[in-house]
Amino acid sequence: MAEELTTVKKALKNHRIQLLDRTNVVAAGVGYKITGGQKTSALSIVCSVSKKVAASQLSSMDLVPATLDGMPTDVIETGIIRALQSPTEKHRPAPGGVSIGHRDITAGTLGCLVKKDGRSVILSNNHVLANSNAAEIGDPILQPGPYDGGRYPEDHIADLEQFVPINIIGLPSDCPTATGIANFLNKIARLFGSSVQLQAIDQQATENIVDAAIARPLNPEDVKDEILQIGTIQGAAEGELGMAIKKSGRTTGLTTGEIQQVDVTVNVQYGEGKIAQFTDQLMGGAMSQGGDSGSAVLDESNHLVGLLFAGSDTTTIMNRIQNVFSTLGVSL
Repeated sequence: MAEELTTVKKALKNHRIQLLDRTNVVAAGVGYKITGGQKTSALSIVCSVSKKVAASQLSSMDLVPATLDGMPTDVIETGIIRALQSPTEKHRPAPGGVSIGHRDITAGTLGCLVKKDGRSVILSNNHVLANSNAAEIGDPILQPGPYDGGRYPEDHIADLEQFVPINIIGLPSDCPTATGIANFLNKIARLFGSSVQLQAIDQQATENIVDAAIARPLNPEDVKDEILQIGTIQGAAEGELGMAIKKSGRTTGLTTGEIQQVDVTVNVQYGEGKIAQFTDQLMGGAMSQGGDSGSAVLDESNHLVGLLFAGSDTTTIMNRIQNVFSTLGVSL
């Protein structure tokens, strides 16, 4: 099994960028092949697509090959994967799993407490605490988040201390030549009855590995070192394929699932026309909704394995906690 997993991971690494370039493909990772709606024991390169379409409607360049480097592939429909954000009560002290957010967002989830230079700080996502790069260090963080009635200054619980910038790889282009070409091709497409519309995009490559940020509590007594409905964290662990996991989030509360894919490369939408590509992610099933972003993900023994930040109607995407710790310089 270990040798086969290594082989599949190597094949994925060789082809992940080309797979993400195909129409509708939003993620590519290692998982078990699904046949007839049932999970098999066969490892495969799993391509997640925003919408499954008939092979006859795709060009040869957009078809996912049946095998890659001798390894089988699989295609699953997940819908578009977006950074999770959306809508509860004020908690003092505030544990992990409750509503929180930068003053200019809607609401996300307080993940858990971690240590930075010996101090306890709040861990969540960049897009929850730092407004997707738009915030400044020292900005107020509210609990509950603004969508849930949080107001400044009465609900001011912490200040933004640090965030890992999110690199956006897809933005609407302001180049008149590129835009002109796209408009010309769209006119031709309409003449032939096509509803597909092209848009000029500026590519600003640089992969991401985390959507993460920390905030410094104004008063250490205002936060609680445990997670709602879960309890205290018992350490950290490596997220592995097939591992049973759980999380407590602001929107869906306590939910459980399993890690269905590892080594995932995924394109995540951060609003209209803004796409960020993340590598080395973990993928679970339908265990989250908007507003659960920032939730701490744990195994059955309450070991921290990931930081939830995105998903669709059928999937949940998580940063590996080891990557979160190393980029932010924090620990339990």
